[in-house]
Amino acid sequence: MMETGHSNRVVIVGASAAGLTAAETLRKDGFAGDIMLVGAEHATPYKRPPLSKQVLAGTWAEDRAQLRTRAELNALNADWRVGTSAVHLDRVRQQVHLADGSTIEYAGLVIATGVSPRHLAEGHELAGVHVLRTTQDAHALGSDFAPGRRLVVIGAGFLGCEVAAVASAAQLQVTLVDPLLTPMLRQLGAEVGGQVAKLHQSHGVELVLGVGVSTLKGENGRVTEVELTDGTLLEADVVLVAIGSNPSIEWLADSGLSLTNGVDCDEFCLAAPGIVAAGDVASWHHPGYGRRMRLEHQTNALEQGAAAARTLLGNAAEPFAPIPFFWSDQYNVKIQVYGAPHQDAIVSIVDGDPDEGRFAAVYRHGGQMVAVLTWNLPREAIRLRGELVSEMASRAPSTVSR
Repeated sequence: MMETGHSNRVVIVGASAAGLTAAETLRKDGFAGDIMLVGAEHATPYKRPPLSKQVLAGTWAEDRAQLRTRAELNALNADWRVGTSAVHLDRVRQQVHLADGSTIEYAGLVIATGVSPRHLAEGHELAGVHVLRTTQDAHALGSDFAPGRRLVVIGAGFLGCEVAAVASAAQLQVTLVDPLLTPMLRQLGAEVGGQVAKLHQSHGVELVLGVGVSTLKGENGRVTEVELTDGTLLEADVVLVAIGSNPSIEWLADSGLSLTNGVDCDEFCLAAPGIVAAGDVASWHHPGYGRRMRLEHQTNALEQGAAAARTLLGNAAEPFAPIPFFWSDQYNVKIQVYGAPHQDAIVSIVDGDPDEGRFAAVYRHGGQMVAVLTWNLPREAIRLRGELVSEMASRAPSTVSR
């Protein structure tokens, strides 16, 4: 699928999970040409999920979050261009222009630029106001943690809830704010989101739901208050803005690629001849669910990077149609989800009891199983995943990856 152009080089823009497995798959599948990985961060590929948990809490050293050892990275025989980012794609000349002024020619291109955190309209210039995407972000946020400090977390999704849990354990006074009426509503639905609310309240976290944030206020350059849309003022020493993220596609604005929600791809992760996309930035048609998806989960990034590389080499035997998987650790609770929960799905408890802190649930939408969830029942998660795979395969036998 690669264009035979100026070079026998594959350029991978994005040197994180998806970019890494794309490079590894190229080598495993016999590609002997040049591989260049371009990454905006100076770091080599690392796991992002621990940033809001173990790294933030200080229970993991930074090197424990590395995805590969230095020896494993060296074995790829790849050129790593870290600390710079792509600023322009010239598809006619098959060139990627970098922020450092250099230009790279490619025969094949993997777009794996991930996402960037959304910001409030103002207030991010104040000390004590944070986002969380990188190890640097995690260290900056953690350095502001101290017992008794008042932390306001704006956004009660996965990231916000996980940080609230870590901060509560570190004896900060935590307030969780979200315009929706239930934490993690978009990810888990109202019923399970209600259990998340109870969990945080049981650990002393104040929930302020159904109201948005108007502005951040500060004194002497440091945040002091969060003003809500109803006029309420929340005192704050530290603020985490966790209101979602945007696909990192600015550098592709005039590329001619379809960029509806990230980089639009087909079911093989192909965005254009010789160009594939993978990871958080990729929006692809999932044949098992019959719709377009863009997933911001590490497991998907690792799997999709490999799938995209196989497509680039012309080795893709079947569409990329995995069962999505994600998890969240909050306090003493592990939430595991297989599939894609629908906000309007009917949720049935099939094992355990939410009031006892251990249960399993099945999500059905339109009469069809679309996801399964377990709350402190990891073994049951594997069994239910098998049921989900079987049911989805019966609907589309040739499309669901087992």
